[in-house]
Amino acid sequence: MMVNPADPALSSALADATERGLAEAEIRLPPDVLAALRRAAAAEKDEIARRELGNILENIALAEERQVPICQDTGVPVVYLTLPPDVPFSPALFEGVREGVQRATAAIPLRPNVVDPLTRENTNDNTGVGMPAVHVTPGERLTVTVLPKGAGSENVSRIGMLLPSQAGEIPRFVAETMLLAGGKPCPPVILGVGIGGTFDMAAALAKEALLLPVDTMDDYEQELCDAVNALGIGPMGLGGDTTALAVKVKRAGCHTASLPVAVNVQCWACRRATVEVKR
Repeated sequence: MMVNPADPALSSALADATERGLAEAEIRLPPDVLAALRRAAAAEKDEIARRELGNILENIALAEERQVPICQDTGVPVVYLTLPPDVPFSPALFEGVREGVQRATAAIPLRPNVVDPLTRENTNDNTGVGMPAVHVTPGERLTVTVLPKGAGSENVSRIGMLLPSQAGEIPRFVAETMLLAGGKPCPPVILGVGIGGTFDMAAALAKEALLLPVDTMDDYEQELCDAVNALGIGPMGLGGDTTALAVKVKRAGCHTASLPVAVNVQCWACRRATVEVKR
C-alpha cells in the first residue's frame, strides 16, 4: 500500500528516527571505528602517540558513561534516506528530518553550528537554507543514516580534476591532501575518497565512502592508507605510526576526458548511525 506523501505520521516517524540516530552517533562511535582505534593503540610504537590514542579512548568511554557528545564540535548533520517502493519522494521526508535535527539539537544537546554562509546568522537549531543536507536513494527499507561532520576535518578536504593519464598519481594526491592538512583534522583520520563521476559527484562519493566499514580495506585502499601513514603525522599531529585508521574508496564512471578525485577528511570521531523508521 502506497504511503500518503502528506501523511503527518510519516513525517513524525522520520523526525523520531533522525533524533535517535543523532543521539546514537554523537555519543557512541560505531564498533568498527572503535575497534580500529584500539588496534592502532595496541600497534603504535611511538610513546607520545600511544598516550594520545589512550586519551582518545578515554574520551570515548567518558562520553558514553556521561551520555554526552564525543566531541564539542557536534558537526553539521548530513543525512541519508533509503526509500522502499511504497514511500514516495515528497516534502514530508525533508520536513521530518528537519524536525528531528531541531529536536536533537535541543535534547542531546548539539552545538548550533549551522549559519548563513555570508551573513553568518545562526538559526540556533542546526537547520537553514539547504540544511540539513539530505540524500535520498531507493532501498528495501525506510532508513535514516546520520553522519555528523565536524568543520576541522571538512575544512581540509580537497578535490582535484586530474587528467585521465594521471590515474597513477591518485595515491600521491591523497597523501598530499593529508600532508597539507597536518594535525588540523585531529588525526588519526579516516579518508573517504571519491574517484570518477563529475566534479560534484566525486565529492558526494567521497563523503559516502565515510559510511563504509573501516575494518576491511581492499588492496587499493590499503595502498592509499600506507601512503598516508608513511607521512608520520601521527595522532593529533604529534608524530607516530598511525595517521590514518583507514581509507575507503567509492568509484563512478566518468567522461573519457576527465578524472575527478575528491578526498573527504574525517577525524577519528567518525560518527554515524542508521535507524530504521517504524511506521
